Amino acid sequence: MVRLSRFLLPASIPILLVFGLVFLQSLANLYLPTLLADIIDNGIVKGDTNYIWTTGGFMLLIAAGGTVCAVISSFFAARVAIGFGRRVRAKLFAHVQRFTLHEFDTVGTASLITRTTNDTTQVQQVLVIMLNMMISAPLMIIGGIILAERQDATLTWVLAGVIPILLVAILVILTRAVPLFGVMQRKLDRLNLILDEGLTGVRVIRAFDRDAHEQRRFDQANEDLTATAIRVNRVVAAMMPIMMLVLNFASIAILWFGSIRIDQGQMQIGALIAFLQYAMQILFALLMLSMLFIMLPRAQASATRIDAVLHIKPEVQDAKQVQTAEAQRGHVAFHNVTFRYPGAEEPAISDISFTAGPGQVTAIIGGTGSGKSTLVNLIPRFYDIEGGSVSVDGVDVRAMPQAHLRAKIGFVPQKAVLFTGSIAANIRYGNDTATDDEVRHAAAVAQASEFIDEMPQGYDSIIAQGGTNVSGGQKQRLSIARALVRRPEIYIFDDSFSALDFKTDARLRAALRPEIADATVFIVAQRVSTVMDADQIIVLDEGRIAGIGTHRQLLESSPVYREIVFSQLAAEEVA
Repeated sequence: MVRLSRFLLPASIPILLVFGLVFLQSLANLYLPTLLADIIDNGIVKGDTNYIWTTGGFMLLIAAGGTVCAVISSFFAARVAIGFGRRVRAKLFAHVQRFTLHEFDTVGTASLITRTTNDTTQVQQVLVIMLNMMISAPLMIIGGIILAERQDATLTWVLAGVIPILLVAILVILTRAVPLFGVMQRKLDRLNLILDEGLTGVRVIRAFDRDAHEQRRFDQANEDLTATAIRVNRVVAAMMPIMMLVLNFASIAILWFGSIRIDQGQMQIGALIAFLQYAMQILFALLMLSMLFIMLPRAQASATRIDAVLHIKPEVQDAKQVQTAEAQRGHVAFHNVTFRYPGAEEPAISDISFTAGPGQVTAIIGGTGSGKSTLVNLIPRFYDIEGGSVSVDGVDVRAMPQAHLRAKIGFVPQKAVLFTGSIAANIRYGNDTATDDEVRHAAAVAQASEFIDEMPQGYDSIIAQGGTNVSGGQKQRLSIARALVRRPEIYIFDDSFSALDFKTDARLRAALRPEIADATVFIVAQRVSTVMDADQIIVLDEGRIAGIGTHRQLLESSPVYREIVFSQLAAEEVA
């Protein structure tokens, strides 16, 4: 909670205003019982009607002022808490956007969603209570004890006996409840993970008829969370009966001993009523503090989880002294590059060296797990390499600002990803300033205009979440159009033609040639027919280069490439 307090700095003036208003409200509440005692002892008992009206009117004025202060303070406290939540969520999202894929795998998507939503809400709710209770509760307790002692010092021994009992009860309950709050948040992460997998993988689940299995998984996680929540709530629920029991016994004791003192002439009726009011204020303030102390551990657990994310330093960061590449355009060079995934025993790729320039198509082919996608993921610096160097336009990518580097690249991922919105908006995602003509041209080159024109609303047709209302090939073509509209220096097609039929693949590559004539192009593919026309083909085998050259050169020099070719093409096609 302390570390997250920096997000409250922009709201320092509203916070001070809340504290000031709560202070005035507390003073009003403390002064009212004294006025009530004066009305009873000096007005009602003595029959002074004028004093009753005068003092009663003053009481109403103070009560109205306290009510106004309470309403305004609650309004600004809510505004401060909501603003705090907004800033924390914005900071979390912005920070997570800088994570590498390794950090995403470490924390987990489901946990990140929980921390951004539920955990932030927990802290936000406690903040509202803290703003209202941080000043008022201590003031009501301390001020109530002082003013109660002024009414009758002897009766304060009742409070001296009651308050320690309440404090011990609060301490025992907190000791049992605090460990369960962290457990409950982790089980909520687990529930969110299963829910996310069940929704995103619904097609696979239904295809394998695993609905009942997933239902059991969800029920198990749900019941586990429920059992923990019930345990926590049972502990917390014991607070209210204990507090009310102590409160009622304290009232009985005050009335009992107070009536004896009145009978002996040592105390007035008004003083007894005022003392009882102060006792109720003190005990209710303790009750509110106890509720705050109960909510605080869960908020503390949530704040710790949020803070843990904010303190993760992304492995890929801009250098302190950055360099921009303006002298060249589209030149990519790998020099003895070795890369190992975090925690892996063996490097994914080893000793990779090659160069690629504008107007050149570089194809990367190899068996499954040979490191093809890993290699092209190093160009936009999704990961940092272990050894060697990757340079773009003569500058090491580690010395280049990430935004500057990625502005040079049009990336089509292996798994086509579309966003909720119109088709035009998805294509324009690559270049938000693209005109309608540029969007249509990119779609035409990507061979996507045919199915787009057949849709009822054309380019305004809405893509469902995850692109579930278009086929795999259509998603790939829209992803390619998104990269084309960017007009980058470097194109990376990471197995982006796998879902296309041979006819569409051939037409797309033919239309692509003039569009990328001045750019550097990388194509990762499994099909020999997709790469055989490339200017240079890099053959990977177990993370190492098994050959570089044209199709004909590799047929003669690379056994690995020759094996791939003959596994896919007939002898006549190879010839």
